[in-house]
Amino acid sequence: MNRPPEDVRAKVERFVRANFRLPGTLSLHRAALGWDMLRAPFNVALAPVFLVVMLAAAACRLARLRRAGAWLGSRKILLRTSVARAVERRIAADLLSGAKLDPVSRKLIDDYTGLRSAVAEITTSLIVLVVGLMLFGTATPGITSLAPIVSGYVAHSSAVASFPLGSALGGVWYGVFPVDLPVWFVVATGVALAMVASLVTTFAGIVADPLQAHMGIHQRRLLRLLDGIAKVEVQPSGLAPEHFLARLADVTDAGLSLSRLFRL
Repeated sequence: MNRPPEDVRAKVERFVRANFRLPGTLSLHRAALGWDMLRAPFNVALAPVFLVVMLAAAACRLARLRRAGAWLGSRKILLRTSVARAVERRIAADLLSGAKLDPVSRKLIDDYTGLRSAVAEITTSLIVLVVGLMLFGTATPGITSLAPIVSGYVAHSSAVASFPLGSALGGVWYGVFPVDLPVWFVVATGVALAMVASLVTTFAGIVADPLQAHMGIHQRRLLRLLDGIAKVEVQPSGLAPEHFLARLADVTDAGLSLSRLFRL
Protein backbone atom coordinates (compact mmCIF):
# COMPACT_ATOMS: atom_id res chain seq x y z
CA MET A 1 0.00 0.00 0.00
CA ASN A 2 1.36 3.43 -0.98
CA ARG A 3 1.56 6.10 1.68
CA PRO A 4 -1.94 7.62 1.93
CA PRO A 5 -2.49 11.39 1.65
CA GLU A 6 -2.15 13.41 4.82
CA ASP A 7 -5.86 14.32 4.83
CA VAL A 8 -6.79 10.61 4.82
CA ARG A 9 -4.36 9.91 7.64
CA ALA A 10 -5.75 12.83 9.61
CA LYS A 11 -9.32 11.60 9.07
CA VAL A 12 -8.37 8.12 10.28
CA GLU A 13 -6.61 9.56 13.32
CA ARG A 14 -9.71 11.59 14.21
CA PHE A 15 -11.89 8.50 13.76
CA VAL A 16 -9.66 6.42 16.03
CA ARG A 17 -9.54 9.16 18.65
CA ALA A 18 -13.32 9.50 18.61
CA ASN A 19 -14.15 5.79 18.65
CA PHE A 20 -11.27 3.73 20.04
CA ARG A 21 -9.76 5.83 22.80
CA LEU A 22 -11.28 5.08 26.21
CA PRO A 23 -14.29 7.50 26.07
CA GLY A 24 -15.09 6.46 22.51
CA THR A 25 -14.85 2.72 23.09
CA LEU A 26 -16.99 3.00 26.24
CA SER A 27 -19.65 4.70 24.11
CA LEU A 28 -19.23 2.08 21.38
CA HIS A 29 -19.67 -0.83 23.79
CA ARG A 30 -23.01 0.43 25.05
CA ALA A 31 -24.33 -1.40 22.00
CA ALA A 32 -23.11 -4.66 23.58
CA LEU A 33 -25.55 -4.33 26.47
CA GLY A 34 -28.23 -6.70 25.26
CA TRP A 35 -28.18 -9.50 22.71
CA ASP A 36 -24.40 -9.28 22.21
CA MET A 37 -23.97 -10.92 25.61
CA LEU A 38 -25.71 -13.98 24.15
CA ARG A 39 -24.05 -13.75 20.73
CA ALA A 40 -20.54 -13.66 22.24
CA PRO A 41 -20.38 -17.28 23.49
CA PHE A 42 -21.71 -18.52 20.14
CA ASN A 43 -19.06 -16.53 18.28
CA VAL A 44 -16.32 -17.88 20.54
CA ALA A 45 -17.53 -21.42 19.81
CA LEU A 46 -17.85 -20.70 16.07
CA ALA A 47 -14.44 -19.03 15.72
CA PRO A 48 -12.54 -22.32 15.07
CA VAL A 49 -15.17 -23.24 12.45
CA PHE A 50 -14.62 -19.85 10.81
CA LEU A 51 -10.87 -20.44 10.63
CA VAL A 52 -11.28 -23.94 9.16
CA VAL A 53 -13.74 -22.70 6.51
CA MET A 54 -11.46 -19.81 5.52
CA LEU A 55 -8.47 -22.14 5.29
CA ALA A 56 -10.53 -24.50 3.13
CA ALA A 57 -11.45 -21.55 0.89
CA ALA A 58 -7.78 -20.62 0.53
CA ALA A 59 -6.88 -24.25 -0.26
CA CYS A 60 -9.56 -24.36 -2.97
CA ARG A 61 -8.16 -21.22 -4.57
CA LEU A 62 -4.64 -22.68 -4.54
CA ALA A 63 -6.06 -25.79 -6.23
CA ARG A 64 -7.72 -23.47 -8.81
CA LEU A 65 -11.19 -24.48 -7.62
CA ARG A 66 -12.28 -20.87 -7.81
CA ARG A 67 -16.03 -21.39 -7.54
CA ALA A 68 -15.69 -23.60 -4.47
CA GLY A 69 -13.20 -21.16 -2.93
CA ALA A 70 -15.49 -18.20 -3.58
CA TRP A 71 -18.48 -20.05 -2.13
CA LEU A 72 -16.61 -21.04 1.03
CA GLY A 73 -15.09 -17.58 1.40
CA SER A 74 -18.51 -15.94 1.28
CA ARG A 75 -20.01 -18.06 4.09
CA LYS A 76 -21.22 -16.11 7.12
CA ILE A 77 -20.00 -18.15 10.06
CA LEU A 78 -19.92 -15.65 12.91
CA LEU A 79 -23.03 -13.96 14.26
CA ARG A 80 -23.14 -10.25 13.54
CA THR A 81 -22.97 -8.29 16.79
CA SER A 82 -24.48 -4.93 17.63
CA VAL A 83 -20.99 -3.54 18.25
CA ALA A 84 -19.93 -4.66 14.76
CA ARG A 85 -22.98 -2.91 13.28
CA ALA A 86 -22.13 0.24 15.23
CA VAL A 87 -18.54 0.17 13.93
CA GLU A 88 -19.81 -0.31 10.37
CA ARG A 89 -22.21 2.62 10.67
CA ARG A 90 -19.49 4.87 12.05
CA ILE A 91 -17.03 3.88 9.32
CA ALA A 92 -19.64 4.54 6.63
CA ALA A 93 -20.66 7.88 8.15
CA ASP A 94 -17.26 9.26 9.14
CA LEU A 95 -14.60 7.64 6.94
CA LEU A 96 -16.70 7.07 3.81
CA SER A 97 -18.63 10.34 4.13
CA GLY A 98 -22.01 8.66 4.32
CA ALA A 99 -21.56 6.66 1.12
CA LYS A 100 -23.82 3.66 0.62
CA LEU A 101 -21.89 0.45 1.15
CA ASP A 102 -21.48 -1.83 -1.85
CA PRO A 103 -20.84 -5.60 -1.41
CA VAL A 104 -17.05 -5.18 -1.60
CA SER A 105 -17.00 -2.42 1.03
CA ARG A 106 -19.31 -4.42 3.29
CA LYS A 107 -17.09 -7.52 2.96
CA LEU A 108 -13.98 -5.53 3.82
CA ILE A 109 -15.66 -3.97 6.84
CA ASP A 110 -16.91 -7.41 7.92
CA ASP A 111 -13.30 -8.64 7.80
CA TYR A 112 -12.25 -5.63 9.86
CA THR A 113 -14.89 -6.24 12.55
CA GLY A 114 -13.95 -9.93 12.50
CA LEU A 115 -10.40 -8.90 13.39
CA ARG A 116 -11.75 -6.94 16.35
CA SER A 117 -13.53 -10.10 17.54
CA ALA A 118 -10.31 -12.11 17.26
CA VAL A 119 -8.43 -9.47 19.24
CA ALA A 120 -11.17 -9.58 21.90
CA GLU A 121 -10.58 -13.34 22.24
CA ILE A 122 -6.83 -12.81 22.51
CA THR A 123 -7.41 -10.17 25.19
CA THR A 124 -9.63 -12.58 27.15
CA SER A 125 -6.95 -15.28 26.94
CA LEU A 126 -4.36 -12.83 28.29
CA ILE A 127 -6.69 -11.84 31.13
CA VAL A 128 -7.25 -15.51 32.04
CA LEU A 129 -3.49 -16.10 31.87
CA VAL A 130 -2.79 -13.19 34.25
CA VAL A 131 -5.54 -14.36 36.64
CA GLY A 132 -4.05 -17.85 36.74
CA LEU A 133 -0.54 -16.54 37.38
CA MET A 134 -1.62 -14.08 40.07
CA LEU A 135 -4.09 -16.26 41.96
CA PHE A 136 -2.71 -19.77 41.45
CA GLY A 137 0.89 -19.23 40.37
CA THR A 138 0.49 -21.22 37.15
CA ALA A 139 -0.06 -20.49 33.47
CA THR A 140 -3.70 -20.77 32.41
CA PRO A 141 -4.14 -19.40 28.86
CA GLY A 142 -7.76 -20.51 28.71
CA ILE A 143 -10.76 -21.99 30.48
CA THR A 144 -9.73 -25.60 29.78
CA SER A 145 -6.60 -25.24 31.92
CA LEU A 146 -8.20 -22.90 34.47
CA ALA A 147 -11.31 -25.00 35.26
CA PRO A 148 -9.55 -27.93 37.02
CA ILE A 149 -7.48 -25.52 39.13
CA VAL A 150 -10.49 -23.42 40.17
CA SER A 151 -12.67 -26.47 40.85
CA GLY A 152 -9.89 -28.07 42.90
CA TYR A 153 -9.42 -24.89 44.92
CA VAL A 154 -13.17 -24.54 45.56
CA ALA A 155 -13.58 -28.20 46.53
CA HIS A 156 -10.54 -28.08 48.84
CA SER A 157 -11.66 -24.85 50.55
CA SER A 158 -15.18 -26.19 51.03
CA ALA A 159 -13.91 -29.47 52.48
CA VAL A 160 -11.50 -27.71 54.86
CA ALA A 161 -14.21 -25.29 56.05
CA SER A 162 -16.65 -28.15 56.79
CA PHE A 163 -14.12 -30.51 58.42
CA PRO A 164 -15.66 -31.85 61.68
CA LEU A 165 -12.57 -31.07 63.80
CA GLY A 166 -12.12 -27.52 62.54
CA SER A 167 -10.56 -25.84 59.54
CA ALA A 168 -7.00 -25.91 60.96
CA LEU A 169 -7.00 -29.71 61.23
CA GLY A 170 -8.98 -29.87 58.00
CA GLY A 171 -6.15 -28.09 56.19
CA VAL A 172 -3.67 -30.66 57.54
CA TRP A 173 -5.95 -33.61 56.74
CA TYR A 174 -6.69 -32.59 53.18
CA GLY A 175 -3.06 -31.63 52.67
CA VAL A 176 -2.23 -35.30 53.16
CA PHE A 177 -5.42 -36.79 51.67
CA PRO A 178 -6.52 -34.65 48.70
CA VAL A 179 -10.21 -34.04 48.10
CA ASP A 180 -11.80 -36.37 45.58
CA LEU A 181 -12.84 -34.16 42.68
CA PRO A 182 -15.83 -35.44 40.65
CA VAL A 183 -15.63 -34.99 36.88
CA TRP A 184 -19.08 -33.37 36.81
CA PHE A 185 -17.86 -30.66 39.20
CA VAL A 186 -14.89 -29.82 36.97
CA VAL A 187 -17.18 -29.68 33.93
CA ALA A 188 -19.74 -27.51 35.73
CA THR A 189 -16.97 -25.16 36.86
CA GLY A 190 -15.66 -24.99 33.29
CA VAL A 191 -19.12 -24.12 31.96
CA ALA A 192 -19.53 -21.37 34.56
CA LEU A 193 -16.08 -19.96 33.78
CA ALA A 194 -16.78 -20.11 30.03
CA MET A 195 -19.91 -18.04 30.53
CA VAL A 196 -17.93 -15.45 32.48
CA ALA A 197 -15.18 -15.50 29.83
CA SER A 198 -17.72 -14.90 27.05
CA LEU A 199 -18.94 -11.81 28.89
CA VAL A 200 -15.36 -10.63 29.26
CA THR A 201 -14.88 -11.17 25.51
CA THR A 202 -17.98 -9.07 24.78
CA PHE A 203 -16.43 -6.06 26.53
CA ALA A 204 -12.73 -6.85 25.99
CA GLY A 205 -12.53 -4.07 23.42
CA ILE A 206 -12.76 -1.55 26.25
CA VAL A 207 -9.25 -2.68 27.20
CA ALA A 208 -7.97 -3.65 23.74
CA ASP A 209 -9.15 -0.65 21.72
CA PRO A 210 -7.21 2.08 23.59
CA LEU A 211 -4.05 -0.06 23.57
CA GLN A 212 -4.32 -0.70 19.83
CA ALA A 213 -5.06 2.97 19.20
CA HIS A 214 -2.00 3.97 21.22
CA MET A 215 0.21 1.54 19.26
CA GLY A 216 -1.20 2.66 15.91
CA ILE A 217 -2.70 -0.74 15.10
CA HIS A 218 -6.23 0.57 14.55
CA GLN A 219 -4.87 3.31 12.32
CA ARG A 220 -2.95 0.88 10.10
CA ARG A 221 -5.92 -1.48 9.78
CA LEU A 222 -8.27 1.36 8.85
CA LEU A 223 -5.84 2.71 6.27
CA ARG A 224 -5.63 -0.76 4.70
CA LEU A 225 -9.43 -0.93 4.78
CA LEU A 226 -9.79 2.40 2.96
CA ASP A 227 -7.11 1.40 0.46
CA GLY A 228 -8.96 -1.85 -0.28
CA ILE A 229 -12.28 -0.01 -0.72
CA ALA A 230 -10.65 2.52 -3.05
CA LYS A 231 -9.14 -0.27 -5.15
CA VAL A 232 -12.30 -2.43 -4.94
CA GLU A 233 -10.03 -5.15 -3.64
CA VAL A 234 -10.95 -7.93 -1.20
CA GLN A 235 -8.34 -10.19 0.35
CA PRO A 236 -9.47 -13.65 -0.85
CA SER A 237 -8.73 -15.66 2.28
CA GLY A 238 -10.30 -13.25 4.76
CA LEU A 239 -7.59 -14.34 7.22
CA ALA A 240 -5.19 -12.33 9.33
CA PRO A 241 -2.57 -13.21 11.97
CA GLU A 242 -5.00 -12.29 14.76
CA HIS A 243 -7.27 -15.24 13.85
CA PHE A 244 -4.33 -17.65 14.09
CA LEU A 245 -3.15 -16.12 17.38
CA ALA A 246 -6.61 -16.58 18.90
CA ARG A 247 -6.62 -20.24 17.92
CA LEU A 248 -3.01 -20.66 19.08
CA ALA A 249 -4.19 -19.66 22.54
CA ASP A 250 -6.82 -22.44 22.36
CA VAL A 251 -4.23 -25.01 21.27
CA THR A 252 -1.82 -23.93 24.02
CA ASP A 253 -4.64 -24.12 26.57
CA ALA A 254 -5.53 -27.66 25.50
CA GLY A 255 -1.86 -28.71 25.45
CA LEU A 256 -1.24 -27.47 28.99
CA SER A 257 -4.34 -29.24 30.24
CA LEU A 258 -3.30 -32.53 28.65
CA SER A 259 0.26 -32.27 30.02
CA ARG A 260 -1.07 -31.68 33.54
CA LEU A 261 -3.51 -34.56 33.17
CA PHE A 262 -0.78 -37.01 32.15
CA ARG A 263 1.47 -35.79 34.99
CA LEU A 264 -1.32 -36.69 37.38
